[in-house]
Amino acid sequence: MGIPKFFKWLSRRYPLILANINREEDCPPVDNLYMDLNGIVHNCIHGNDSEKHKRVSKLEDLEEVWADIMRAIDEIVHTVKPKKLLMLALDGVAPRAKMNQQRARRFRTAKDS
Repeated sequence: MGIPKFFKWLSRRYPLILANINREEDCPPVDNLYMDLNGIVHNCIHGNDSEKHKRVSKLEDLEEVWADIMRAIDEIVHTVKPKKLLMLALDGVAPRAKMNQQRARRFRTAKDS
């Protein structure tokens, strides 16, 4: 969920923080890289298409998801090449109340459309 409107405020106040990096050569020098892994984990489990959706019910499935997560992290780290620090952050399981709230919001959105 994050902090409402924080990214908008941050990117307006410091517009140079936004850059498209397509190649390693496009990346400016970076001392510290802080990564929130929630988005990476979500994409590795669910993906953007229905074919990528993985059901983690067996050990082999879990190993495949871990491999996808490690590949995604490696790709970012090898592109950015932080010189001093790499910090990885990951939240725990969402509280039940938050899950219920998100589910209700999705149903409401689907019903309205």
